[in-house]
Amino acid sequence: MGEPGKHRILMVSDFFYPNFGGVENHIYYLSQCLIKEGHKVVVMTHAYQNRSGVRYMTNGLKVYYVPWKPFLMQNTLPTFFGTLPITRTILIRENISLVHGHQAFSTLCHEALMHARTMGYKVVFTDHSLYGFADVGSIHMNKVLQFTLADVTQAICVSHTSKENTVLRSGLRPEKVYVIPNAVDTAMFKPAPERLNRDEIVIVVLSRLVYRKGADLLVEVIPEVCRLHPNVRFIVGGDGPKRVRLEEMREKHSLQDRVDMLGAVPHAKVRSVLITGHIFLNSSLTEAFCIAILEAASCGLLTVSTRVGGVPEVLPDDMVVLAAPDPTTMVHAITRAIHMLPRIDPQDMHNRMKKLYSWPDVARRTEIVYNRALKCSNPPLLDRLSRYLTCGTWAGKIFCIVMIVDFLLWRLLQLWQPDKDVEVVPDIQLQNSQHEETPFGSSTEESL
Repeated sequence: MGEPGKHRILMVSDFFYPNFGGVENHIYYLSQCLIKEGHKVVVMTHAYQNRSGVRYMTNGLKVYYVPWKPFLMQNTLPTFFGTLPITRTILIRENISLVHGHQAFSTLCHEALMHARTMGYKVVFTDHSLYGFADVGSIHMNKVLQFTLADVTQAICVSHTSKENTVLRSGLRPEKVYVIPNAVDTAMFKPAPERLNRDEIVIVVLSRLVYRKGADLLVEVIPEVCRLHPNVRFIVGGDGPKRVRLEEMREKHSLQDRVDMLGAVPHAKVRSVLITGHIFLNSSLTEAFCIAILEAASCGLLTVSTRVGGVPEVLPDDMVVLAAPDPTTMVHAITRAIHMLPRIDPQDMHNRMKKLYSWPDVARRTEIVYNRALKCSNPPLLDRLSRYLTCGTWAGKIFCIVMIVDFLLWRLLQLWQPDKDVEVVPDIQLQNSQHEETPFGSSTEESL
């Protein structure tokens, strides 16, 4: 059963390695720190191309790549009940005590949390994004989130702005939502050994080139900054549908020698790109918490960012210049940042980031949420159904039907294969590194 006071946690999300992003990094680093604290952590995600089955990562982190292929934007096809058998098997096999789902956009997360609550497990949900209230996609996502959080034990948001957004979207009581920010691996993101010459100012952009990340804003900002500051050069890393617009802008204004387009940058090479610049530019139109800003600040770059979402909460005022998501104000902010550069000490900035953000601190705070979640009582099915009825006149009734069907299917599975017939896997401490994998390598252990 494990050591007293230690948890056995199942992390669930559609977003995990080998895919790279903020959610993927968060799950990986949080899991590693929890393992070092003595907890057992298992990750459940969908299969990626030929990566299916069970893999071991650093420090024995076990990952179940369940044989579900992504349907849209790395999300699995919603099935409601299709994932119940495999979720139940993993929960029993690994002797899980708590389920932690990540990201509101993850189908696998929502389904796993639903099944876990049906089986009486405590569940925690972390929301990593901000959503609106008016467009069709946001209305649909908010209703799904309301369904999931109606019976969640505790919830975590990565910023105070994100907490306010989640509470408004889901109707969750604010006292059940905790704010735990992301962090950065300062050992990986260190400044350049020697300070860069300021004869040429290099501005770095590392982002997915999509509308939400402000790629259209870059198209207007870059030519104007190049016109005002002849000694400025841009490095743009990232790929996406808006890359064509940036290429066209570069051709139109003859900026081929001043705007370098790197394309997609592997996470392992992000630092090597960052340390070539003086300023990091973030043009996001919505952001719950921008990990890229932390990575840039840890490398000693002064940040210029749009004042949106939880971004104003991320860095102290002397480490970031904020501006409205408008081309004119962004250009003024970049000009102000260029004048601030002589006062910036990259090593001092890196040392401050070490004190401000660390994954061990995030893990300790998350552990407190786990402890509180496990102390909560488990209400009977009828009490839980009453919570779903508050989700809307018609939606509430539909949610109740879904939960009743899920409960009946779970009972049928118990009759067909009782819990005692599911083999519980022993806890194995891996000694040989050849059986482990890092985010950048793989090693198969067994197949599902």
